This record gives sequence, C-alpha cells and structure tokens, in this order.
Amino acid sequence: MKLIFNYNDIFFSFYYDDVGGCVHRSREYAMNYVYSGEMVLDNGREQIRIRKGECVFIPRDHHITMYKRTCDGERYCGIFLMFTRQFLREMYGRFGQRAVPASTPKLDPGVIKLPRTVELASLFASMTPYFDPDVRPQGDFMQLKMQEGLLALLHIDERFAPMLFDFNEPWKIDILEFMNENYMYEFTMEEMAHYTGRSLATFKRDFKKVSDLTPEKWLIRKRLEVAYAKMKEGGKKVVEVYAEVGFKNPSHFSTAFKKRYGISPTEVSV
Repeated sequence: MKLIFNYNDIFFSFYYDDVGGCVHRSREYAMNYVYSGEMVLDNGREQIRIRKGECVFIPRDHHITMYKRTCDGERYCGIFLMFTRQFLREMYGRFGQRAVPASTPKLDPGVIKLPRTVELASLFASMTPYFDPDVRPQGDFMQLKMQEGLLALLHIDERFAPMLFDFNEPWKIDILEFMNENYMYEFTMEEMAHYTGRSLATFKRDFKKVSDLTPEKWLIRKRLEVAYAKMKEGGKKVVEVYAEVGFKNPSHFSTAFKKRYGISPTEVSV
C-alpha cells in the first residue's frame, strides 16, 4: 500500500509495505530525501542505497529502478522535489545568470548522493509536518521551499548551475539504439519521441527510415526474439521470461509468441 501527495511539485510519499522496484524516468530534475526507511536506486551498473536522513539528486531523462523499503522497523517515507523547466527558467532569471561564471563545467550525468549539509537538513525538517495529509501547505510557501532546495544544490557544487540552467533542446539520439536498450519498458510514443530528442511527428518520420514496422510492432517483435533466445539458449521458463522482456501477462505473451513462431512458448522452454 502506498500514498502520495503532490503539493506544487513537491511529493510526499508513504509506503506501508515493501514493494517491488518501480521504473523511474522523469523528464525533470529532482531531489529525493528519505525521511524514514530506505531507498535503493539501480541503474543497471550499480546500486545506490539512500538511508534515513540522506538525499539524492536525480537528473532528468535518467533511467533508474527504485526500490522503497522498510528499514530498522520504519516504513519508507520520502520527500521528492521536482524542478520543472518552467521553474528553473524563472529562477535563472532571478539569480542563475549571476551565480556562476559561464565557463563553469557541468557535472557528469548520473545519480548523485548529496552530502549532509545544514541547508538540506533545515529544508526537509521544515517540511516534515506535511506528512500529515490533513495539513495542506500554501502554494506560495512550497514555492519558497523549491527555491530553497535549488539554492542548497548550488551551494553544494557550482557545477549544478550549468546543468540545471541548460534550456537547449536535447540532441537527437539513435532511435534503434534507444529502443534496443529499453524495449522491455512501457513507454508511450510521446515518451519515446522525447527521450530520443524529437517531436512526436519527427520521431514517427525518422522511425520509418529505419524500419518497415510501426514502433509498437517493432517492440513486440524485439521482445519475442529476446524471449525466444532466453528460453532456447538460456533454458529459462515462460514464467521467468514474459515480464523480463516487457509483456504484462503470460497470456498476451503466449498469444503473440504463437502468432510469431507458430508454436507455443512452452514447447521452446521444455
């Protein structure tokens, strides 16, 4: 069971039971503070553990799996600040341009576990009363908390400035490379377009240049091909494979598999 409250792009979340990982990919920069319990972030190469009283910075368009768990007998509770592009534009107009020299390099993209600073401790301590769903904060007050969070980041490392205040459109990335790496996730067409740095219309046009299939049919074929290899060469069972490759249930997987290969997946996995 979980509860999430959103107050002007500040999210208060409660997890009453340990749950499986949830795939996270936000279009915006964010900070996540763990008030109790723990959070584990898995980017496919390493796991980053965020414990009670710790905070992490998550860059925009960064693919990660989150696990929110009970720790030391305490359920997970967290505060998530989402810095939208509109908010960052407003803040850049106020102080961003004067804060850091234009020659300041950007931070390397990736999750950053933030140091424990007085500014961060003060910020999140002042927001803990709003874990009570009956106490609703005023919008302008939460806007000030967003500004406080942004300033805390800039004081931790000035290299956050050129990263957060970069308003250029993302560069296009190779469509098939992106889809081969992310075929198992449930992205909408709009999300796939955004993550490859394109408008929806441009994404559709560019995809036609690299495949005779629609993106939806391409994804199904890719998932089936990977599932076939996992069962035939890896000896995996249907129950182990269907979710790994992106199908929501074994029935849908079996129907699509038989249509593609003319046999049921159980005949391959035997």
